[in-house]
Amino acid sequence: MKKLCLILIVSAYLPALAAGQAAAPPAGQPAAPPAAPSATQVAAPPSGQVVEEIITRVNNQIITRSEFDRSKDQLRDEVKQQNSTDPDKSFAEREKDVLRDLVDQQLLLDKGKDLGITGDTDLVKQLDQMRKEMKLDSLEDLEKEAVKQGISWEDFKQTQRNRIITQKVIGEEVSGHLSVSKEEEQKFYDDHKSEMEQPETIRLSEILVAPKPSAPAADPNAPAPAPGAQPAVDDAALSAAEAKANTLLKQIHDGASFEDVAKKSSDGPSAADGGVLGMFKRGQLAKELEDKTFAMKAGEVTDVIRTKQGYVILKVVDHQMAGIPPMKDVLPKIQDALYYQKLQPALRAYLTKLREDAYIHYADGYVDTGMSPNQTAPVETAAAQAEAKKGKKKHKKLGFL
Repeated sequence: MKKLCLILIVSAYLPALAAGQAAAPPAGQPAAPPAAPSATQVAAPPSGQVVEEIITRVNNQIITRSEFDRSKDQLRDEVKQQNSTDPDKSFAEREKDVLRDLVDQQLLLDKGKDLGITGDTDLVKQLDQMRKEMKLDSLEDLEKEAVKQGISWEDFKQTQRNRIITQKVIGEEVSGHLSVSKEEEQKFYDDHKSEMEQPETIRLSEILVAPKPSAPAADPNAPAPAPGAQPAVDDAALSAAEAKANTLLKQIHDGASFEDVAKKSSDGPSAADGGVLGMFKRGQLAKELEDKTFAMKAGEVTDVIRTKQGYVILKVVDHQMAGIPPMKDVLPKIQDALYYQKLQPALRAYLTKLREDAYIHYADGYVDTGMSPNQTAPVETAAAQAEAKKGKKKHKKLGFL
């Protein structure tokens, strides 16, 4: 059965995600302090008991107790996977930031509206990529697979859309303004050389041509083949496979792309990926293959090699020598590390500024660890306070007013 991987990886600096958002104020008008939540804002069953408790309001949006509890449950599951030795300690350390992360998300979604970011196009691309990875024929099939697993399709799409919007806002407003100097790159390389030491490795791609076994004439008296037994391959099939492999090798020598030839003609399981096999250290390959490939440079291609599976052509995509790699080989990783170092405090400062420009109100007992001392609590009007008192009499539980 297919397993639907409907939870995408979110970087540690991104806020936790909650579904749903209220309408933004008209363009060009400042956001007004949000009114007290009314019976129309919080769903209630016929008995008049409200099933949702509002714990925080962020501009015209709300964060409910159920969203808060769900985020804590997700965090608990996450730390169990990440820290099997002491998940309770990890959860206790991070639990205090759950409300902060929910407020972060609502602020970023609000900013996304201001910037005109909808995420719709990227959402379609993301869902289609997921469909391809699961080898499904259509997005309708992806939706059916989600429903089968008890996942709300609309909630899932909204969650992914929210992630796209927050990532784009962070990209435009924060990471797009960061820069890394040559001096910083050199210092990072010098300071972390010992961590970069590595064994000799090669990255390989393959084209496999498997001989096609001949189909013997049916013999009703012949015993059934043993489980897992390979069909017999005659000399003619071997010769045909070798000839095809040599033809493919000639195409590559004549300028054809190794990856394109692999996709079109390889019989290996990696054909769809252009023949990509991955990284190998010494001792992980058969001796004959290791001797040939570890003696080659990046970009070189072997001759046709006979293996148990058939005839194979290998390409050394990359060859890293043992020791500390030269800076140019690890520069992209250095830049990523430096950007990430800068992004975390820059994003925190940006979110603090968004808090100072927003109207945020917290229920008693709930703490936002990202709260700025310069935040201004919303001022309730007399009408809003009167509405809140009416609401309290009508409902057993109506938000925090």
